[in-house]
Amino acid sequence: MIYSFLNDYSESAHPDILAALQDSHLQQHTGYGFDDYSEQVRENLRQQLGNDDQHNDIAIHFGITGTQANLVCIAAMLSPIDGIIACTSGHIAVNEAGAIEATGHKVITTHATDGKLTVEAIEEIRQRHAFKPHVVRAKAVYISNATELGTVYSYDELAQLSAYCRDHDMYLFIDGARLGAALASDAQQAQVTLADIAKFADIFWLGGTKMGAMFGEVIIIPNKQLAIDFNIYLKQHGGLLAKGYLLALQFDILLRDNKYLEMCRHANSMAQQLATALQGKGCELFVKTQSNQVFAILPQALIDYLEDYFAFYTWEKLDDDRSVVRFVTSWATPQAQIDRFVAVLEAFSGK
Repeated sequence: MIYSFLNDYSESAHPDILAALQDSHLQQHTGYGFDDYSEQVRENLRQQLGNDDQHNDIAIHFGITGTQANLVCIAAMLSPIDGIIACTSGHIAVNEAGAIEATGHKVITTHATDGKLTVEAIEEIRQRHAFKPHVVRAKAVYISNATELGTVYSYDELAQLSAYCRDHDMYLFIDGARLGAALASDAQQAQVTLADIAKFADIFWLGGTKMGAMFGEVIIIPNKQLAIDFNIYLKQHGGLLAKGYLLALQFDILLRDNKYLEMCRHANSMAQQLATALQGKGCELFVKTQSNQVFAILPQALIDYLEDYFAFYTWEKLDDDRSVVRFVTSWATPQAQIDRFVAVLEAFSGK
């Protein structure tokens, strides 16, 4: 049997979510996010974000997919003359079929360090986009946390990005497709809380699809100006689900007793074991494993051997004999499959 390390959404949903959906499926609910589940989730999140006046009425909405969440958030942030800065590996620049550009906003790409944007890289772009009226205004900064390479921004890195954006009248937007994995990371200096994220970002989202929900993302808007009429942007871009309670119910389960963090810690732990096993056999990591994605540089012979047992992505070909490959673990990855991976590595080494 080939076990998949292709992604962290191969399984439908956590059993507790499936049970909750089954238990509630004949109940009647108010539509479009005005239901009791949605209010429970908003109250839970607001408590996590802080009990002061700044957070007790923070705007919280629900989205269906990650690309749609990015699209709606950027639409709400930018005027027609504005662009958004992202690193070259950023999801909105690479894997969203030009969704942002299709709605009239330029994605301005720049280099990254281990998948992360730096203040220095953003400043280079801002200087280059001062040549008005011939260029769009660099109005927002987009980052993913965890990044597309599985790395995690530290508290200090986020603080620096946030301070820079505020000093230059720019928005900081965080794609949270794997924010759960970032918050659950035990990487040195990487520990941040949901309240920290809300302190640094103008708008961000917490992804459910990749941490045990059947589907759905929750959008959190600390910047009150951006929250104005956000539900209209959501509706205009097809993101306002009539049966919004189906999204909220899932997050109600995930947020209860921080179940999502427990699940993400499991995924991260499985990834760390994979990384340790590969390093133990002399394989080099492309970047340090900090969340639930492992990027390793493997010889083609090992890649071919592993493909008889596991599914994974060949991320980038380095030369005729070596490639960067990506393994992704999930909340549902069983220890038995990690042990099997180690055994397959051992068998290859003994050939």
